Amino acid sequence: MKILLQSPLILQKGSPFHNKEKNVLLQNGRIQEIGDKNYSADRVIKADGMILSAGWVDMGTFVGDPGLEHKEDLDSLSRAAIAGGFTELALLPNTQPVVQSKNEITYISRNNDSRLVQMHPMAAVTKNTKGEELTEMIDLYEAGAIAFTDGLKPIWHTDVFYKALQYLQKFNGLLVDHAEDQWLNMFGQMHEGLQSTMLGMKGMPRIAEEIAVNRNLELLAYAGGRLHLSKLSTARSVDLIKAAKKKWQVSCDITAYQALLTDEQLKDFDTHYKVNPPLRERADNEALLKGLKDGTIDVICSGHLPQDEESKQLEYDLADFGITNLQTTGSNLRALSEEVDWETLIEKITTNPRKLLGLDVPMLEPEAKANLTLFDPTRTWVLDEKTNQSKAKNSPWFGTKIQGKAVAVFNNNKSWIDKDED
Repeated sequence: MKILLQSPLILQKGSPFHNKEKNVLLQNGRIQEIGDKNYSADRVIKADGMILSAGWVDMGTFVGDPGLEHKEDLDSLSRAAIAGGFTELALLPNTQPVVQSKNEITYISRNNDSRLVQMHPMAAVTKNTKGEELTEMIDLYEAGAIAFTDGLKPIWHTDVFYKALQYLQKFNGLLVDHAEDQWLNMFGQMHEGLQSTMLGMKGMPRIAEEIAVNRNLELLAYAGGRLHLSKLSTARSVDLIKAAKKKWQVSCDITAYQALLTDEQLKDFDTHYKVNPPLRERADNEALLKGLKDGTIDVICSGHLPQDEESKQLEYDLADFGITNLQTTGSNLRALSEEVDWETLIEKITTNPRKLLGLDVPMLEPEAKANLTLFDPTRTWVLDEKTNQSKAKNSPWFGTKIQGKAVAVFNNNKSWIDKDED
């Protein structure tokens, strides 16, 4: 079957078609032609005003499979990813059991040859993500782990962190850490500031992140290796990373929503806005936006953390952290595009995460395999019971009209096209 994407804006730095509107003809899982001709096709998608890029990658997705399938399983995750425009996901190891053996690696990646959305396991750094004893990282790398992290938990043990950086150098592995001092954040519910004081809530101070970031960078300087810090949220964290990039192999990401929302959203105790790291203040958001523009922040991730209703429909201080965000990352990007150009945003969700994780970067050129995302930044839609593909509903945008939607994705000789294109 031949599919013609008619006049999308192609965004891929390094491509001769970058920042140009071209017709793109797809057939048998490959890009057949790119040009100005009106190619003959079995199906035509009028893509004027849409953005065509390499398939989106999420660098740090939570899935409850195995063990917590009631939150999200691999099938529902795949559906949510497809509807959100993602063709590849790097999965956090915080399952039950933890991803720390060849069996768990195989379980996650076993169908990658036939899936539209490819699942890439990130393995635990420490056994059961307790932070006390290293896993067999070399064996896990050989089994297919693409990076090493304790996921939702910080690697709190200084000596373990140091030794992990050393071991990973044997195969140029990437250490990913959620930078947080758990003791300073203990019992914390939201950002520590004026809002937390007014609401009478235990705060999570900026310094709880910044101390961990600084410690990690000092250990990187001492041990060497490659370090990626995930889900940064404060202005000083960005400054620390910017200075460190001049000397060491360090990268970082933020969630797509972090620079858009502030702790003022919590005035009604809406648990859908309860996340870790917490929503902070406008000054922090402005620093994150600046970090996106100047290249300090390398990657934008979804921050997808699905929770069942029993974990969210509670008093605020009892509710779990997290937003389900694979389907709404595109609308987050659309909002970010008011401050950051699309070329930069697309690079941080396609090329940069692949380079850090050692994944092939799909090229938009004739004869290349089609690993593509077609995104319409103008389309409005509602995330509701009908459109939601995740098992979870813990989204602050659930039931509201939002702008920006994936229209089609192509990968592994498979495709998904939004029903509204029929």
